Amino acid sequence: MSALELEESLSPALKSLITVLIVVVKLLVNRVGLNSRNSSKPPSTDPNRPKDTESKDTKPKDSTNKPGGQKGHPGTTLEKVDNPDETLVLNIDRKTLP
Repeated sequence: MSALELEESLSPALKSLITVLIVVVKLLVNRVGLNSRNSSKPPSTDPNRPKDTESKDTKPKDSTNKPGGQKGHPGTTLEKVDNPDETLVLNIDRKTLP
C-alpha cells in the first residue's frame, strides 16, 4: 500500500486526482526520452532529431562521387521524332486552376 492509500484525512476525490496526476507525470517523463529512433515518429516530424551536420546517416556534402550511372551501364534517352504517331491537344479551363 502507498502512503496515499493509507492517508485517512484526504477525500476520495482528492486521492483519485492525485493518482491521475501521478500517472500523467509518469507518462510525460517516459516521453522525454523518445525520439524518432526509438519511437514510431518519422524523423521529419521529430523536433529533437539531430540536424544534418550532426546526423550519422547522411552523406557529407563534399562527396567525391560523380553524378550519373555506373560505368559500362547502357543508358537510354528518348529521341525527338519529327512526325509523331499521335498528338493530343489538351484544353484547360484556366478558371479551374489554383
